[in-house]
Amino acid sequence: MSSFSHNQETAERYLQRFQQNTTGHFINGQMVSSAGAESYENLSPIDNESLGKVLAGSAEDMDAACVAAENAFPEWRDMPGQERKKLLNHFADLIEARAEEIALVESSDCGQAIRFMKQAAIRGAANFRFFADKAPEAQNGLALHQAEHTNYTLRSPIGPVGIITPWNTPFMLATWKIAPALAAGCTIVHKPAELTPLSAMLLAEIAHEAGLPAGVWNTVNGFGETVGKRLSEHPAIRAVALVGESATGSHIMRQGADTLKRVHFELGGKNPVIVFDDADFERALDAVVFMIYSLNGQRCTSSSRLLIQNSIKDKFLAALEERVKNLTVGHPLDPNTEVGPLVHKGHYEKVMSYMDIAKQDGATVRVGGVARKDLGAGNYVSPTLFTEADNSMRIAREEIFGPVLTSIGFDTEEEAIALANDTDYGLSGYIWTNNSGRAMRMARAVEAGMLWVNSENNRNLPSPFGGIKMSGIGRDGGDYSFDFYMETKNVCIAHGTHKVPVLGA
Repeated sequence: MSSFSHNQETAERYLQRFQQNTTGHFINGQMVSSAGAESYENLSPIDNESLGKVLAGSAEDMDAACVAAENAFPEWRDMPGQERKKLLNHFADLIEARAEEIALVESSDCGQAIRFMKQAAIRGAANFRFFADKAPEAQNGLALHQAEHTNYTLRSPIGPVGIITPWNTPFMLATWKIAPALAAGCTIVHKPAELTPLSAMLLAEIAHEAGLPAGVWNTVNGFGETVGKRLSEHPAIRAVALVGESATGSHIMRQGADTLKRVHFELGGKNPVIVFDDADFERALDAVVFMIYSLNGQRCTSSSRLLIQNSIKDKFLAALEERVKNLTVGHPLDPNTEVGPLVHKGHYEKVMSYMDIAKQDGATVRVGGVARKDLGAGNYVSPTLFTEADNSMRIAREEIFGPVLTSIGFDTEEEAIALANDTDYGLSGYIWTNNSGRAMRMARAVEAGMLWVNSENNRNLPSPFGGIKMSGIGRDGGDYSFDFYMETKNVCIAHGTHKVPVLGA
């Protein structure tokens, strides 16, 4: 049996239970499936056939989850960090034990190629292990000494928090957000993307199996305008962390205003990759291809604008054209596939609309630009390269979120900086040059929360992750995550030697 056939057969076995039973919620330590409740069909991007029904949660469902998280908070908050460390490392063990299931279910549900999703469980487990090991020190603060006073800080978990995750790499991003919240001592209510609910339910099952107390982990499926809105408004929820679109972040900020919720947003991007003529040509080429066409271009940190120095533009674009033409588009469970189907029909149609927009605005569709109808009824798009573009075009300004790259030429360093910064977004950027001085200047000048020099998106868990402008608020990673999920208290202790002001004596 080929690897492809094995993956298909095994995936069908794992998916069978979702197809036979309506996927519900996980609230207060129990799977919840309300009889007669509204549901919707969860469609596979592979062929737009149903993967089963999913409950569309109500405001009442979300209320129950928020109350459960509130009630469970004192016990979880007061559990010693060493105990939380042990539980969360056990959680990571259970993720790894179900790695194949997670990868195949995730790939079938969101359309990402299995070659990338095979790492989803490993990365998810790594997220849990990293923050589990930091749980005992999460409460630690600083000691600040003065001549007559000593100040010290300590941290405590903020309370129940809402976690809203997207559909592009749902499993990994859920663990990235939830693991530090739990390690800090917060309880959570997770609202997964309605388009990709299945791996979130695997996580909820693992939470139960790992022995997390009832109410510490809650998952409610459904739509943003109902359960997402109620989560953002609920008075028991002290903070909301979102990975999603910039417009969604604006909605959540408004909805949480009355209860003064803390918010943490990782939002959209129109990230530049800037290639100078002194760059390592082949390494830069590899990175440009990988950072837009991997994960179907459905990655917030995708480098979707190629800013290429005109002195090497023709040579680089010719090499890039051959690489893009050579990408393998196909079934996501086929190990040979490099680009799979887009997550949903509506998103597929949005991405395809930019093919006409590019032509209308005067750009050239150098590669791709067409739907891959030959691959069946799924949401398959040919990897696309736009050239002869400028930064005023919609293809250069709007987040397409697909396997689509827009190329723009530049002459000078100053021009590259101006082009890179001429955007509403500021999530990430990539700079390719062997001139160390230029690299330092560019790193300072390019407006983004994260910059990689002579590298693709390298993952480093202790480093801050997040954007500026319309790309987000706050940072994930290492101690930065605890700054969000915890309150900092300052304690000032006098040494008994300072003069206390006297009034009315």
